[in-house]
Amino acid sequence: MEKDIELSDKEFLLVKKRLLEVAGISLSDAKRTLVISRLSKVIRNLSFDSFTQYLDFLHSGKATEKDEQDFVNALTTNLTRFYREDHHFAHLEKYVKELIISKPRISENGKPRLRIWSAGCSSGQEPYTIAMCLLSKYPELKRWDFRILATDIDTEVLRKASNGVYPESELAGLSKERAAIFERPGDGTIRIPPHMRGIITFKPLNLFDPWPIRGPFDAIFCRNVAIYFDKPTQNQLFARLGEVLAANGYLYIGHSENVGRENVQFSLVGKTIYQFNASLAQNKREVA
Repeated sequence: MEKDIELSDKEFLLVKKRLLEVAGISLSDAKRTLVISRLSKVIRNLSFDSFTQYLDFLHSGKATEKDEQDFVNALTTNLTRFYREDHHFAHLEKYVKELIISKPRISENGKPRLRIWSAGCSSGQEPYTIAMCLLSKYPELKRWDFRILATDIDTEVLRKASNGVYPESELAGLSKERAAIFERPGDGTIRIPPHMRGIITFKPLNLFDPWPIRGPFDAIFCRNVAIYFDKPTQNQLFARLGEVLAANGYLYIGHSENVGRENVQFSLVGKTIYQFNASLAQNKREVA
């Protein structure tokens, strides 16, 4: 096995600077070993011998779009599972029930409209859990204009997510009722049923680039994403999420995250569950 490529303090600072610039991600000093282990293979595949050669290449203008994406893919962390933070999905079910009972927005095709965004969807377990929860609980949603947008900056995990195929070990900890939703072809994998996979659109998206997104979204899941950003960047992200949320829509974030006092348009209504108040957002803009 080849040894990892050495990383100097100066090179590490340059790696951190580039990741912050292109993805908004702030790497701590504790991530040094991760940077070495994940980028050494990328560097060798390009036939370079050092981080300096690799970084010079990325800044030279000779790197392809794939080369630039490989840098980001190598340094992003993708840890997720089905029904993670179960209380979020229980709340979502109650919220959608309220939407069904009330008069929902109507799409141009004349059908009731429901839009949910999974931002930082990783390998897909989150958006698929949303689909399984809601379509199992409310079969009438099959007749709605119901769509889930799933985005991530890592193109490799998006490719896996779009397939909707996972190892059977992913069933560990799930109830029999939830496990029964998956298809089991008998080859050691589980698969998302086509009608649930079909309502999800997977797209690559850097959250700090312009968003080619049409709202409003009734709910946004952006969980365990903001923890990789510094506080000003987090505030910027939450403010932008509010701009595409429906009035009184909900934002679900990670267990170690909080929206912060700066974003007064969000009210904490549950454990890491925030409701968007459009009037407060308007007041904030007028004061600014």
